[in-house]
This record gives sequence, structure tokens and C-alpha cells, in this order.
Amino acid sequence: MRATRGFYEIAAADPGRVAVVTDTAAAVTYGELHERANQVSHGLLARGTRPGDAVVTVLPNGVDAITMMLATYQIGAYHVPVNWHYTAEEVGYIVADCAARTVVGAERYGHAPPGGFVETRALAEGRPATPPEGRRAGSMMLYTSGTTGRPKGVRRRLIELSPEDLYPILTRKSWRHFGLPPDGVHLLLSQLYHSAPYGQAMMALQFGHAVVVTERFDAGETLELVERYGVTNAFMVPTMFHRLLALPTSIRTKHDLSSLTHLYHGAAPCPPATKQAMIEWLGPVLWEYYGSTEAAVATMVSSAEWLERPGTVGRAIDGLEFTIVGDDGAALPPGEPGMVYIGGINRFEYHRDPSKTAAAMRGPLYTPGDIGYLDEDGYLFLCDRRTDLIISGGVNVYPAEIEAVLQEHPSVADVAVIGVPDPEWGQRVVALVQPAAGAIPGADLTGELLAHCASRLARLKHPRVIEYRDRLPRTPTGKLSRSNLRKTYLPL
Repeated sequence: MRATRGFYEIAAADPGRVAVVTDTAAAVTYGELHERANQVSHGLLARGTRPGDAVVTVLPNGVDAITMMLATYQIGAYHVPVNWHYTAEEVGYIVADCAARTVVGAERYGHAPPGGFVETRALAEGRPATPPEGRRAGSMMLYTSGTTGRPKGVRRRLIELSPEDLYPILTRKSWRHFGLPPDGVHLLLSQLYHSAPYGQAMMALQFGHAVVVTERFDAGETLELVERYGVTNAFMVPTMFHRLLALPTSIRTKHDLSSLTHLYHGAAPCPPATKQAMIEWLGPVLWEYYGSTEAAVATMVSSAEWLERPGTVGRAIDGLEFTIVGDDGAALPPGEPGMVYIGGINRFEYHRDPSKTAAAMRGPLYTPGDIGYLDEDGYLFLCDRRTDLIISGGVNVYPAEIEAVLQEHPSVADVAVIGVPDPEWGQRVVALVQPAAGAIPGADLTGELLAHCASRLARLKHPRVIEYRDRLPRTPTGKLSRSNLRKTYLPL
């Protein structure tokens, strides 16, 4: 007898298993979630949704958002989750660009585009709780803006297979690298309109895990939830690590965190000192992966591997490979930084933007736009994004390297490093620092930070200017928008 293949078969075989837990409602079982997803699938089909059509959702984390993931996934639709903080104009642009057949949301959460929202409840009302006919796997289609211009949808080719028949393919290509057992508890800490949280929550449900849902990250609450529900796995970003490590020792040692076996992180660079501190605290449970919305997961590295090679983001997972390309277009040897290209990824396109698709490709190879190098054993080390590179006095300076050093200082809560025009050097290095609680910004702190850099960075990498900010803008996935920071800084 073959093993079950994903959420839908698990729901039929074990309907009483807990699927979703929130603080705002009673736990939802796999059977109940399956019935809700089926009803919504029928509701979408009744509104004319067909395989390959887009369905936009503007929903916060919760049962409705997860229901939409599962409903669209079994009718061959492209699910387009949109940030519910967006304005009506921003939501309207995405709705028009992807030619959405249906827009699902609620007025109390998001700004309705022209035509308004339909609520999940209304889609399900009066519909059969049985699976729809002709089931075939859909896909998420996330909009990513990159560094400039309007956001573009990342659209993958749909495969004419049912979700159950696609399951072993996804397991063989990607999911098995996560090393998760068939039972567990996943803690959702980031918004589902981002690729990593979306992918991890979907994978957890396909493995039969319970998903504990939060609407926003709170460091102290996170530790309490791990203990209360026996959380086994979660995805975080480095800013979350920073906030957890900033908790008083009395809070950090108060909770039993021994159930946690896999704490994944990615999406943004993690300062080595921060990761080292997390491993010392929680043990070798950290797993890092590198990828993008376009490439999905491209590497995986365990705590043990990382401790042997601090700073690496891992080696290519099976079926993928990396090529480092120099400015002359030639492949570079180990140890030399250049543009990172990934081979073997699933085909994708930027919706309605063939020129952007072409610009990201080099034959069959795709680049996320990052600069990095490989060591002799094929482990990838990232330097920075090409668009964030600072060229000062003809020398390449990587902001992420400087940020990692400054974040090691206890008086720094957050930091962004940018390059600004300089008549002599071309660009000068500027550090925008958010002081930690109790730290006093000013000349004394600036002196401390520069002294801190002295033994860790070459002189040419030291910030020429350090300025202080109450807060730095980060996305829920921990990414800084240096382009926006440059725009706000330059007029000063």
C-alpha cells in the first residue's frame, strides 16, 4: 500500500488531525480544512475560473488565506497573494496585470480595487464539500519588484497532474532536502504573500503537520508558542534572530524549546555573529537556504556544515548547479567573486515582460542578481547584490559585509550601508544606524563603531559617514530597500 500523497489524501485518511491553530478561533482539522477548500474550489469554478486563470487574494495570515492556497492548488489556478497593506491602486495594478478572474479579500483588511472583493465565506456558501472534478495542480504566482519599476508576476509552467501525482515530484526535487518527518508542528511567523513563508506552510500541510498561525512576529510570544504547541519547525529571517537575541536572558531561558528540530532561515543575509549566537543558544537546529521567488530553493546548509564554513549559504541541491560569471562573461574559478547564475531551475517567466525574463537569463542559466563565489567544495558564499555594490576609488565594496560587522556591536539594533556620490572617490560609504535600546547616538557611539570596524574591515571599507535613524525600513522578510534609502538620504 503506497503512502499518502499530500494534504488532500491525509485529510481523507485522517480527518480529525489538527491542521491550523490560531489565537482567534478554535483549531481547524484536516477534514474541516479540506471541506472548506473544496467548497471554495467549487465557488471559484462557478465564477468561471479555469486552469491557468489567476485568483488574487488580499488576506492576512489565517484560515481563509490557507484555504485559498489549497482551493486554488487543486483547480489548476495561479494563486496571487497580495500584501494587504497595499493601496487600492497598487492592488488594482496587480489585478489588471494578471487578469484576475476573482479577487478575494475583506474590506476590513485591505483596500479594495475597482470591482471590490468577494469574501472566502461567500465563495464557499452553499457549495459542495466534495472534491471538484478534473482536479489538477495549480501554482502560486508572486509579484516581485526587484530593484526598479512596477512589480512583475513570476509565472511557472503548470503541469497537467493532480496535486497527489505532483507530490512525489516536488518531494524528490526539493522538499526532501528539508529533512522533515511526516508529523510535526510548523510555526508561521511571516506573511503568506511572501514566497518562503508560503512555500513552507504549504510543505508543512503536505507533510501532515499542524500549522500554528501568527499575524505578526513578536519575539517573546514566539518562544511561548514553541513551548505551548511543541513546535518542531519554523522559518525566520535574520531580523527575527536579532530580536530574539535581544530578549533578556530571563525570558530566553524561561521556555522549553527542546521540541524545535528545524529552524530554517533565508531571504536576507545573516551576519555570521548572529547565526553563531543562535546556534550556541538553540543547538544545531538552524538550516539555511538560498534561492528566490524565481528559482525557489537552490541550496541548503546544516548548522554543522555552516560551522565548518562560516558565512556559506550552502551547496546546490540535487539537480541544480552554480556558475560564477565575471564582467567579461567568462566563468570564474573558485574563490573569485562574480555574478551568481543557477542552472537546472524550473522554467519561469515574468508575466507580460519578456525583456525582463531575457535579462535574467544566460541561456538556460538564471541569475538572482547576486554577487558571490564558490569554494573548492562547491559551497556558495554571497557578497552582495549587484545593484547594491559600492565602487569607491575603483574598489568594489560590499554593503552586506560592512553591515554584518556593525551588527555585531551591542549598541546597534539595525544598520543599512549605502553608497552615495563623492567627487573624489566616485562613491563614499555611508552607514545608517538604528541604535539599540539604551544606546545614545552621537560622536561617542560613532567613535566606538569605527573602532569596532578597525580590526575587522580594511580601511577602505570603513563608513565615511555614520548617521542615526529611529528605524530602518524592512519588509516582513527582513529585506532592506537600499534604493529607497538612497533616495531619502541624498536630498540631505
